[in-house]
Amino acid sequence: MPIFKGAGVAIVTPMKDNYEVNYDKLEELINFQIDNGTDAIIIAGTTGESSTLSMEEHRKVIKAAVDFTKGRVPVVAGTGSNCTATAIQHAKEAEADGADAALIVTPYYNKATQAGLIKHYSMIADETKLPIILYNVPGRTGCNLMPETVAELVKTKKNIVGLKEATGNMAQASKTMALCDGNLEMYSGEDGLVVPLLSIGGIGVISVLSNVAPRQTHDMVMDYLNGDLEKSRAMQLKALRLVDALFSEVNPIPVKAALNLMGMEVGSLRPPLCDMGEANKAELAAAMKEFGIL
Repeated sequence: MPIFKGAGVAIVTPMKDNYEVNYDKLEELINFQIDNGTDAIIIAGTTGESSTLSMEEHRKVIKAAVDFTKGRVPVVAGTGSNCTATAIQHAKEAEADGADAALIVTPYYNKATQAGLIKHYSMIADETKLPIILYNVPGRTGCNLMPETVAELVKTKKNIVGLKEATGNMAQASKTMALCDGNLEMYSGEDGLVVPLLSIGGIGVISVLSNVAPRQTHDMVMDYLNGDLEKSRAMQLKALRLVDALFSEVNPIPVKAALNLMGMEVGSLRPPLCDMGEANKAELAAAMKEFGIL
């Protein structure tokens, strides 16, 4: 049984003016997401500013998400690191605190070889019972998880079950699906390529767009999976201008700006991230109005 099908939100981590995590707001956001059809909460990922959370905050944020979700949808915890021992610690803590699965990004900066990636993920898989979703986003990490490597991990480690595919390379994604012989739960990591990924056997998206359009993103996936390809395709195309605006500056700068424009009051970003430029913010607001969420 898959961890989830549909749209999982890569949820932001709301902050107070002093850069402390705003847990009351996090609970509000999680309830908003679930009330609007989101199929999973993905906590402490890139969009959640995990790279600037302390070890203690990282665990506390995941535990809070589990508590706030109350079993209504799965909670997938971002537990990746460029240090294997740290990734193992995060995964163990997430498992102990009730997460349903782990999303583990490829090691960043180190530029591990494919053999190193197999060792990294195998060591983590051996230390947790959580289902693991691999996360391949070479544009941010400088490291590409090749199809043969994904297939090797899926075939040798029973709890490595999924892939968040964010290369933007449909040929690579297709080869990965082919080599895994139908034994891979693939999630789009690109909001602009959800329907194309579904067409090669994907089962959902781990989405930034869902932060501001949870119902529409859920419907786009489920319409496709339920056979209404035209309706799904129409939503994908309708969302493209908004998706472009949400990635006009590095994630999560635009999505936090969008949520604040919607009155959600998620606060600012921790340095070195900074507020969105005015020209891009104006285009974001225009795209939101065109899409019907502002």
